[in-house]
Amino acid sequence: MHTVERKIYFNIFGVLLFLTLITTAVAFIDLGRWNTVVALTIAVGKALLVALYFMHVRYSSRLTWVVLAGGLFWLGIMIGLTMSDYLSRHWLRN
Repeated sequence: MHTVERKIYFNIFGVLLFLTLITTAVAFIDLGRWNTVVALTIAVGKALLVALYFMHVRYSSRLTWVVLAGGLFWLGIMIGLTMSDYLSRHWLRN
C-alpha cells in the first residue's frame, strides 16, 4: 500500500475549494452558451482530483485503472445515446 503525505491531501483540498469558488464566480458571469462548458470542465477537474487522490486511484493497480476506463467509456456511450435522441427531436428546430 502506498502512503500519501498529509500535505498532499491538504493541497488537493485547497485546490478543490479554489475550484468551487471559481465555479461560484463563473455562475454569476454571463458567458452565453459557454456557461455550461466552463461549469462542466471545472466539475470534471474536481471529479478527477477526488478520484485520483481521495479514492486512491493514482496509486492503485492497473486493474483499477481498467475498471475506471470501462466505467468512463460506458458513461460516454450513455451520454452519446442520450444526446443523439435529444438532438434528433423536431421541436428543437424551431
